[in-house]
Amino acid sequence: MLLTLKAKIQPSTEQRLKLLRTMESFNAACDDISRDAYESKTFNKYRLQHRLYYRMREQHKLPAQLAIRAISKVVESYRVERRHLHVFDPHGAIVYDQRIMSFKGLDKVSLGTAEGRETIPLHTGDYARLDQRVLRGQADLIIIGGEFYLCLVAEQPEEPPLIPGGYLGVDLGIVKLATTSDGVSYSGDGVEEARRRYAGLKAVLQRVGSESAKRHLRRLSGREGRFKRQVNHVISKELVEVAKGTKRAIALEDLVGIRARTTVRHRQRGRHDRWAFKQLRAFIEYKAKVAGVPVLVVDPRDTSRRCSACGRVEKLNRVSQSEFRCRVCEYGENADLNAARNIRWGAGVNQPIVVCPGGSLNCKPTPLGVGS
Repeated sequence: MLLTLKAKIQPSTEQRLKLLRTMESFNAACDDISRDAYESKTFNKYRLQHRLYYRMREQHKLPAQLAIRAISKVVESYRVERRHLHVFDPHGAIVYDQRIMSFKGLDKVSLGTAEGRETIPLHTGDYARLDQRVLRGQADLIIIGGEFYLCLVAEQPEEPPLIPGGYLGVDLGIVKLATTSDGVSYSGDGVEEARRRYAGLKAVLQRVGSESAKRHLRRLSGREGRFKRQVNHVISKELVEVAKGTKRAIALEDLVGIRARTTVRHRQRGRHDRWAFKQLRAFIEYKAKVAGVPVLVVDPRDTSRRCSACGRVEKLNRVSQSEFRCRVCEYGENADLNAARNIRWGAGVNQPIVVCPGGSLNCKPTPLGVGS
């Protein structure tokens, strides 16, 4: 599996100015190339390179390989959409390859700029030690909040897929971000508190509108998202570790399109709209793939209404957000835990199918039952 590692570089004041000028020249060249490509309807890399290479080098003072990378960046962007002219941010990413980037040990990197090569300190932190044996030869230079980062592509070896002996059902929610069929819950109170705090602070600063308020807003930008990302990383890591340690597959609901299918009260819209379930699922899936843990996706219909004891589906079984009580067998349970148990056994119309190692389709859900 290929993973992206964001490593911070620490240029001197002079090196910082060189990187900024290079980034601005690179993206100005991308704008010129994009305009030519759009007007001539030429989106072939080799044709554009033949026509524009020398002009870009002379006009924007770019080294040979940076001019080629600018053409490649424009061509890649037009592979997705060609109906409109593409305009590039002056501080958009520069794509580096092995010809204009090399590592000097594990703490320095040499980058090509419009004014020559620069060797710059590189810092990744203790959580992600670099190993040159697994690094791929391409990286993006980006700038976030005035700081430069290299987005490095690293090859992460995957463990052999395990043959699951059972399933760990995981119910994703808002009040509780995740609840497992083992009865473990991860509260969303911290995320909601952060959302309310940042939303209130942003509203106040926007009303003030002063220069200091605007500077404060810029500093706040992205903090809520980074907090949620960290919480989702912690939850997904723990879920995968539990599944791997107990040799079980992870079963999740397919929540694609959930916002369009559900309605909430006005005061709950902010919390609902900023629910990061998609990110949490993505984190679970890629961490599970590295660990060799299968991930199943089941139909979400009736997981919150079905009794995990008798299988009876009834809307009134869901007494409240947190309480479930079956109107037939009177089985009572926390609603999220009941849903997680239904997910564990593949509740709903479409039963999940697991492709086990070797290609056999022999991992089927077992019948519903509390004691299973």
